[in-house]
Amino acid sequence: METLKPANRQPLVIRPRKGLLEVDLKALWRYRDLWYMYVRRDIVTYYKQTVLGPLWFLVQPVLTTVMYMFVFGGLAGISTDGAPQPLFYLSGIMLWNYFSDSFNASSNVFATNASVFGKVYFPRLVVPLAGLTSNLVKMGIQLVLFVLVYAGYRIAGQGLHVNATLLLFPLYILLLAGHALSWGLIISSVTSKYRDLRYLVGFGLQLFMYATPVIYPLSVASDKFRTVLELNPLTPVFEAFKYGCLGCGSLSWGGLLYSAVFMAVALFVAVIVFNRVERTFMDTV
Repeated sequence: METLKPANRQPLVIRPRKGLLEVDLKALWRYRDLWYMYVRRDIVTYYKQTVLGPLWFLVQPVLTTVMYMFVFGGLAGISTDGAPQPLFYLSGIMLWNYFSDSFNASSNVFATNASVFGKVYFPRLVVPLAGLTSNLVKMGIQLVLFVLVYAGYRIAGQGLHVNATLLLFPLYILLLAGHALSWGLIISSVTSKYRDLRYLVGFGLQLFMYATPVIYPLSVASDKFRTVLELNPLTPVFEAFKYGCLGCGSLSWGGLLYSAVFMAVALFVAVIVFNRVERTFMDTV
């Protein structure tokens, strides 16, 4: 009687981490289907059982722009450096929404996924990276709105000084994503133990928007405040984007380099902190 031999299977080898700086890029690629699932979940659940569906991604920036035009452009009389107010505010809102949404997704990784992390293994970085991706889709929808409004002003004969630096737009998004991811991972690691800090983070993010040239150009700030605002690594990104598509603002290569170096250092710290907390967070969450 012939005996059946077990099929040859590759053994599953589980190895401990070698260090706090290790990032398993191969594992992230193997779990790309899970990455896609998280992206799809974030987008679908946002407008599921809603009347307007994906149009909600447009309602928020439109209403916010109208309010900014009334308050900051009308009552406060803050200059937009000659750029049309709707375009000026839309450009800032679009970039800020991507940063803040990505930051919130990264800063709540441990708190919102504790039940899943405690039951099954997969690279934890899949979750915040999926958040960056899904928010990129949302920003793409808002970008379409910005282009339509921009085209309307061009057709109406409005002088808009676009230049070749607009081609650096992918770099600006990469910088925003890197800052949101690194800062968010650090905050998530800290708030996994000290939960009351989450309320401070949400309030701080709202205040941080006013330290970033979202609703005002950097040129309106006096020299004293301008120096402080330039310490914000997001400032050169917002200014450079407005310079490229609207002709206002300023392009500072030194500022962009400062933002990139700041992001690299923050990511370095974030990986160390995230990997360290990942080992023990189930004891505190």
